[in-house]
Amino acid sequence: MVKKFIVSIDQGTTSTRSILFNTHGMPVFTSQREFKQLFPKNGWVEHKPQEIWDTTLLTLKEVFLKSKKLRGKVLTIGITNQRETTIIWDKFTGKAIYNAIVWQDRRTANFCESLKKRKKEKIISKKTGLLIDPYFSATKIHWILNNVPKAKKLLKEKKLLFGTVDTFLLWNLTNGKVHATDATNASRTMLFNINSNDWDKDLLKLFEIPDHILPIVKDSSDDYGFAKLKFTKDEIPINSLIGDQQSATVGQSCFDKGSVKSTYGTGCFVLMNTGNKKIISKNRLLTTVCYRLNNKITYALEGSIFIAGAGIQWLRDKIGFIKKASDTENVVKSLKSNGGVYLVPAFTGLGSPYWDSKSRGLIYGLTRDSGPAQIVRAVIESVAYQSYDLFKAMERDGLKPKIVRVDGGMVTNNWFSKFLSDIINIKVDRPRVIETTALGAAYLAGLKIGVFKSIKDIKKNWKIDKHFSPSMSKLHRNTLLDGWSIAIRKTLAN
Repeated sequence: MVKKFIVSIDQGTTSTRSILFNTHGMPVFTSQREFKQLFPKNGWVEHKPQEIWDTTLLTLKEVFLKSKKLRGKVLTIGITNQRETTIIWDKFTGKAIYNAIVWQDRRTANFCESLKKRKKEKIISKKTGLLIDPYFSATKIHWILNNVPKAKKLLKEKKLLFGTVDTFLLWNLTNGKVHATDATNASRTMLFNINSNDWDKDLLKLFEIPDHILPIVKDSSDDYGFAKLKFTKDEIPINSLIGDQQSATVGQSCFDKGSVKSTYGTGCFVLMNTGNKKIISKNRLLTTVCYRLNNKITYALEGSIFIAGAGIQWLRDKIGFIKKASDTENVVKSLKSNGGVYLVPAFTGLGSPYWDSKSRGLIYGLTRDSGPAQIVRAVIESVAYQSYDLFKAMERDGLKPKIVRVDGGMVTNNWFSKFLSDIINIKVDRPRVIETTALGAAYLAGLKIGVFKSIKDIKKNWKIDKHFSPSMSKLHRNTLLDGWSIAIRKTLAN
């Protein structure tokens, strides 16, 4: 009997993965390739679009080869991606006219400040659910169109296309036949009206962006054409596109109103499903599209932290304090305490709830006793403290979850998962399949072709791996948080 598989492309900030899932949502094989992070100037972060595409093709080839060895058939492909990252390319040559400007990039901070001074934040927030920040795609598009020499000429000739990474991959996979995105990715551009469910003409005018460069917006589970790949004779249907954090929400089966997931990958992103109701935060959290099915939007409230796992990558690649990410657990456990050392990882500014694009990283509390181990622990602890800030903002908005479902590479560290539960003072559940970002896209692709009959059908697959409950004393928690609060205040004062 032929085995049946779903392929999920998980194009992340530091690597590209293709994962082969069976029809029960279990990973069978993974191919992964890291790619270069480019930092041309202070606060600038870029990727080479060609390298994103090359690593995608390479990982897909390995996954399809594995499927063949297993005598299996790939039924469909789903795509999930780093959100907000902006690519503009020539639709006739397929070549990007500039590097991908990554979501972490801060180059448009001054432009964002000018928009705030012009009192544009209220109308932008009302239409998009977002705050004015360099994080989102609109100011990145504006920068490319106004700073790349050939952009204006190509734009006038109607030769340019814009896309977040999902759109760029889809366009390449279909040999330029399909230029589309889904509502979750569109909702992160600062150009998509989450009330009218379409691109907003007023915002396009504000950012001087012509609508002919934009992709069409479809459901997160939809028909996206066919992948034409040299290493497989069959054309494979593409049936889902979804931003990585929303995909993790689906992968965690957070389909019920009020359910919450928190992903600890390159950054950390907390999403609460708010159903068909848009909750407008009074504490600088974001209102966004959780997923769109049958042209009907389910909304989410989101808190965004820019540096989580990226801090561990910094410890490994820039500082050399660890050789591999998994070393952090033993380093942290070797210390009885943090020794009063705090690190605020504002390497690319601070996200929710501070939204300070000009902040930079700070280490506070160093003494003669401080060494590499204390710095490593401070990086790990900082992710829990930042999470506390997000959940506190949610609580002020009248929302306090009883359980948080966590995923991402960092949560394989048991010490971190327990410390997180202690600091946020909420129960934490880690699922058996922690690759929930890729899993969400696989689920939605399978949903479109009938592998999964409904959302209820998908929910049955969620299984717990480990439960963490808070047990830290209130006094100890408050002491740690007081130290973090001082460090944050000093960072924001710079």
